Amino acid sequence: MKGLRRVALPRPPWPYDDAPARGPGRPGRPLKGSRVADIGAGTGLATARLHERGAHVVAVEPGAGMATEFRRTLPGVPVVRGNGNALPLADHTADLLTYAQSWHWTDPARAVPEALRVLRPGGALALWWNTAALDVAWIAESARRVDRHFADQNLSAGQRDVDARSADPTGSLDFTHRVVRWSRRVPVDTHLANLGSHSVFLTDGEERAAAFLAEERGHLLAVFPSGVVEETYDVHLLLATA
Repeated sequence: MKGLRRVALPRPPWPYDDAPARGPGRPGRPLKGSRVADIGAGTGLATARLHERGAHVVAVEPGAGMATEFRRTLPGVPVVRGNGNALPLADHTADLLTYAQSWHWTDPARAVPEALRVLRPGGALALWWNTAALDVAWIAESARRVDRHFADQNLSAGQRDVDARSADPTGSLDFTHRVVRWSRRVPVDTHLANLGSHSVFLTDGEERAAAFLAEERGHLLAVFPSGVVEETYDVHLLLATA
């Protein structure tokens, strides 16, 4: 549970509007009242925003620990165990399927047909990823330090590879790609908690991860001596209609 709490608490919120619900082929159709399934919901960050905007949401989450945390934070929203490769949902029942930072855990060859099975005609599939804005100098430098720390992985490359071809290598879906930039100001310790909550750090070993984050704190304070970090993100949103 210690690692789960680290994941649940510091992650940045979604700068969410009605765009996924309106989707291609859904002009003027609001999110309020739509039947939405949020797949790979985790602890419910995106689900909560959908629910707040009046959608009738069901969450689908494969992990027992995450589902428990979800029920604690969103007791009024149903959550069922399952994943995008075999959705535990009936045919043609959803106006909108959302994957907030979770589509990359699926096998598109299985997940695309499943999405089309569950969506109603004219329904929308929305995939999005909240990524660090790598064209901002200090963020690019921090990403390079992380890449060096995990020398066998090149983690920042994954943030650049968000496009329709990688999301659906078969080309079955006609995706529209939208990018929304946003920023927030947070204490340096909040920024480091967010960084350290990512799965690569959770498997890095406590002492090694702590040493890296302590060194990273020094780098950040050299850029932000006030101790308040200006984070900048790009949300990559892929939209397709059934």
